[in-house]
Amino acid sequence: MGAKQSRGHSKDKDPQRIWLLGRRQKLSPWDDALLSGRDPRSLLKHGMHHITFSLVTKGMTDVPDFLWGLPEVQKLNLSHNQLRILPPEVGKLTRIVVLNLSGNRLKRLPGELSLLKSMKVLFVNMNCLTEVPPELSSCKHLEVLSLSHNCLAQLPASLADLSSLRKLNLSNNAFAHLPMCVFSLKQLDFLHVGSNRLENIAESIQCLASLQIFIAESNNIHSFPRSLCLVTSLELLNLNDNDIQTLPEELYLLGRLARIAWNPMDKGLHISHNPLSKPLPELIEGGLEMLFSYLKDKNRN
Repeated sequence: MGAKQSRGHSKDKDPQRIWLLGRRQKLSPWDDALLSGRDPRSLLKHGMHHITFSLVTKGMTDVPDFLWGLPEVQKLNLSHNQLRILPPEVGKLTRIVVLNLSGNRLKRLPGELSLLKSMKVLFVNMNCLTEVPPELSSCKHLEVLSLSHNCLAQLPASLADLSSLRKLNLSNNAFAHLPMCVFSLKQLDFLHVGSNRLENIAESIQCLASLQIFIAESNNIHSFPRSLCLVTSLELLNLNDNDIQTLPEELYLLGRLARIAWNPMDKGLHISHNPLSKPLPELIEGGLEMLFSYLKDKNRN
């Protein structure tokens, strides 16, 4: 009995076994799969519409190399890690439809993203981007692009070629004006440019005839452009927390704005926390119909 206990005790003391046990506690899921001889494809999830691979919140500083050997991946989620570089090998994943890189430390993106011809959704919010590669314009099927919470002050002119883009989030960056390429995105129905350094909205905003949601809150916009009143598709217009003093007489043309909105999630006109001149504050308190009626009468006179 004692001998058996002694042998068992010495087995537990075996340095190699202790190292392996300690090492195993730190293994990431992909290392665990490789160590056990499993095919990395066993980590893929086969959904109804897409093949998904997810490595969220793993503390990664580098993308594991074996990933580039999984060309069947269609939805790739690498969000909330510590990635500083996205290798050019990402261009090998030519079937990607959704790519989520949110919450990392990326300062730039590789031009090889241009090889992802099937990509429809790209999230790169909450990173450290100072530039966007012009090659991204080759992703002709891209419909959703989120670049919020970065350090961007401009976009490459070539992004005007993203003819399928419907939703663009540029909020919480360093834009002093809307990039000109934005006004060429005729399919845009959602544009968020809140929390930047905007002082005006260019007259070219009227080119976005499909725009339904436009958010430009928390900037330093001094005037409400008349051309914005020509975007009659607008259902949510948020200009809260700016420096707007007057409203254009043509505002009533925005007939799809249902109400003066106070809840950020509500459709309608958001115009609070602006130094509006009298009698506009009182009219807004009375609702959108009262405001429109006043502006129409003012326009006739």
